[in-house]
Amino acid sequence: MFKAQNILQKIIDKIQSIYPLQPIDLQLLTSAMERVVLPKNHLIISAEKVERYIYIIEKGIARAYNNTDKQQTTFWFGEETDFILSFNSYINQQPGYENIALLEDSILHRIANNTLQLLYNSNVNLANWGRKLAELELLKTEKRLINKQFKTATERYQDLISETPSLIQRVQLTHIASYLGVSPVTLSRIRAEIK
Repeated sequence: MFKAQNILQKIIDKIQSIYPLQPIDLQLLTSAMERVVLPKNHLIISAEKVERYIYIIEKGIARAYNNTDKQQTTFWFGEETDFILSFNSYINQQPGYENIALLEDSILHRIANNTLQLLYNSNVNLANWGRKLAELELLKTEKRLINKQFKTATERYQDLISETPSLIQRVQLTHIASYLGVSPVTLSRIRAEIK
């Protein structure tokens, strides 16, 4: 029970870190959320579909990827307290380009995009919270793009293990290699050089 309360408090803290909400505003937002339990490998966001929800992870890990003719390319991992959303669905109500699958049995909290938009339209504090959420997620995306363009695979791996060390124990090395843009053999070499 204590551990569950601790994780839920971390979710509240994450929500509040985006843009501090008054208790009544926070209650409006959290009461509109639904807790869902989903199995490992569940595809929560599917490319070419308009996604109706945004999610926050209570327990578990997720991977965002695109399919190409020959392989899947991973470009994002999310773990506890991270948000999961398709930007194109969230902002434009249009199909996204990404697939997001769960890598572990997971517990998520979700809120429907249309409910969120109603809250934004009726409450300036929640509208500001939504704007800040989009800004922060955009900055994360920009950082990933810049790192991919200007850092070596070794530097990106070092960033990954310093920022989210638990990923190495929780995610298949083939997914990490794909995220870094290298082969599994090259990832093994990088890991050996760093030790």
